[in-house]
Amino acid sequence: MAKRGGFPGGGMPGNMANLMKQAQKMQRQMEEQAKEMETKEFGATAGGGAVEAVVSGSKRLLRVSLDEEAVDPEDVEMLEDLIVAAVNEALDKADEASASAMSKFTGGMGGQIPGLF
Repeated sequence: MAKRGGFPGGGMPGNMANLMKQAQKMQRQMEEQAKEMETKEFGATAGGGAVEAVVSGSKRLLRVSLDEEAVDPEDVEMLEDLIVAAVNEALDKADEASASAMSKFTGGMGGQIPGLF
């Protein structure tokens, strides 16, 4: 009677070994992509360019630039809104770039692997 389950010699079949190698290669590539994303910068403006925000690929605010015309002591709330809008747009750009980079690995299936992006 033939044995059920297991593989002759106790090793992995060729296809499984190949899958493991491919998974390890993909993991290395994803880690490299994540490191590369951290070095990228994404900028956005609001108020017709009166406010500019720049964030990193790791979603850290790097700098905010304000045009003198945007600084109105009588309307601080508008300036605050412009800063929020510019920062959020820059973060959206970073997210889009991250999702685009990730889709190379997921084949467009969506979803991200936690902790990588």
